[in-house]
Amino acid sequence: MNLLIKLLLNAIAVFILAHILDGVKVDSYGIAIIVAIVISVLNTVVKPLLVILTLPITIITLGLFLLIINASIILLANKLVDGFYVDGLFTALLFSLLLSILRSMLYFVFKDKKSNSD
Repeated sequence: MNLLIKLLLNAIAVFILAHILDGVKVDSYGIAIIVAIVISVLNTVVKPLLVILTLPITIITLGLFLLIINASIILLANKLVDGFYVDGLFTALLFSLLLSILRSMLYFVFKDKKSNSD
């Protein structure tokens, strides 16, 4: 799937969840696009470092600590982007879970349909 389409789908997911969840606020759709970019960059750069540093805790908790890492990525995006607000850790945890589910559903609906006929 094209990177730009994934970015726009992520922004749509952020925008929808901001309107559904009480503890999350996005000022505009443009801010939602910026949040999608920031979360993507943080997931690419910061998340692998956090996973490596917390590997023993992640193994002991059978991977559940990754939920806390995802919530911390959302809270970091909250600090970096003006116009994006998340109330706390529990809200960030719920937001990250719902964001993953909604993104998966949107990717499934808008996935590339490649024909296998030769």
